[in-house]
Amino acid sequence: MTPSVFIMDDDAGMRDSLVVLLRSQGIRCRAFAGGADFFRAMPTDETACVITDMRMPEVDGAEVVRRISAERGAAWPILVITAHADVPLAVSLMKQGVVDFIEKPFDPSRLIESVRASLSRLGQVSEHQRLTAIARERYERLTPRETELLTLFSRGHSYKSAARELGISPLTVGDHVKAIYRKLEVNSRGE
Repeated sequence: MTPSVFIMDDDAGMRDSLVVLLRSQGIRCRAFAGGADFFRAMPTDETACVITDMRMPEVDGAEVVRRISAERGAAWPILVITAHADVPLAVSLMKQGVVDFIEKPFDPSRLIESVRASLSRLGQVSEHQRLTAIARERYERLTPRETELLTLFSRGHSYKSAARELGISPLTVGDHVKAIYRKLEVNSRGE
């Protein structure tokens, strides 16, 4: 599913312009009158891109950045647009995970380029999340003994040293390794 772009700006004209601009480029988007409006409706999309203004009543852009970064991290990249930019603010927001800081008035092509780059990275985030979920599900198939052996192998232990450490025979370790390979769906120790 194509991720959405969520726009937060208390200026209705700016909101509408951004919606028209993004939709003209085939980008799905939804606008909110500000941070408070957004958090009341809080979309549940797994991945999304956020465009927020800085100066808004109730919940300002800095609070939007703080909350979304804490709750969604890289799965929701944030672009900040503002007419009141300063270097310390931009640096602070970038440290919190903002991917771009754009001053109003801005070149529409720059905003589109930034949104497209963010949406492109979301595909990588989604794939990473999918692979992590698969790995976690496979790892949970392991018995406590197999998990113990896997930990020892990750620390560089050989079959013999793992067998000594656990007080079992190397042949038993070999049987466990076969089960680990099967459950993790791998063919080698390196995998």
